Amino acid sequence: MKLGYARVSTSEQNPDLQIDALKKQGCRKMFVEKASGSKTERVELNKLLEHARKGDVIVIWKLDRLGRSLKHLVEVVTGLIEKGIGLKSLHDPVDTTTSQGRLVFNIFASLAEFERDVIRERTMAGLTAARARGRTGGRPKGMSKEAEKKALAAESLYKQGKLGANEIADNLSISKATLYKYLRHRQVEIGPYQKTAEKPQVMKIRLWLEVRRNSKFVRGMKKSREEIEDDVLSGYGMKRLRKDANEYDLTIPYQNAQELEETIDEIFREAGSIADNRNCFLEGDAHCLDDPERTWMI
Repeated sequence: MKLGYARVSTSEQNPDLQIDALKKQGCRKMFVEKASGSKTERVELNKLLEHARKGDVIVIWKLDRLGRSLKHLVEVVTGLIEKGIGLKSLHDPVDTTTSQGRLVFNIFASLAEFERDVIRERTMAGLTAARARGRTGGRPKGMSKEAEKKALAAESLYKQGKLGANEIADNLSISKATLYKYLRHRQVEIGPYQKTAEKPQVMKIRLWLEVRRNSKFVRGMKKSREEIEDDVLSGYGMKRLRKDANEYDLTIPYQNAQELEETIDEIFREAGSIADNRNCFLEGDAHCLDDPERTWMI
């Protein structure tokens, strides 16, 4: 028997696309979850795992719909294989009902474990070497002379009002997030860019962003989040929904659909780079508050 599992991160998002695809695969029973990827407790997933029996096949849209993290995904799939329950992902090369699919997943799991071990070893070796030289971690305070020059140039170009944020960033060979960081450093008020007399477009975005560490020996989640909030999200009118929550409301000015897509992609890319520098990784998605079906994922 084929069982379908679909998940969206918020109640505003629509799971119909996933459900329709699962039905086409012949799923006779559906389990639909509306929960953030960071939540440990998933009611529908627990019901699915209790309902599934030997010989059944669980069908999912993508692997990231099933697992909270790579480690959790490997644990869930390993448990299914031990119980004789198959797993098929429609958008990943994983189908544990076939010998080839099981081989792919085993390689996938082994590489994940190998990556965690290598990161841990490199991190511990780097920390030991740094301490031996009397150095401790942490970001250097303030800006370099080169960054100060670019911040001054950014302020001048922005105040002239002749170029948009993307054009200024391209001229200075920096990202738009860095541009906003420089403008805040120069205490420049940031507003929507208006090149013509047309009304500027602004989109309200709700962003869920979870910082994960690559291994239990890595410490950098809190610092990564602080840097992401200060250097990336604050440039878009960041409003944190609740204290200690991982959801934010952003206000993104844009001129056209392509610029909007590029801006959101840049937010994910800049945030991911910050997390990667501290041996962490991100899970996240975003959706338009006025149109919940318009979504973006890391």
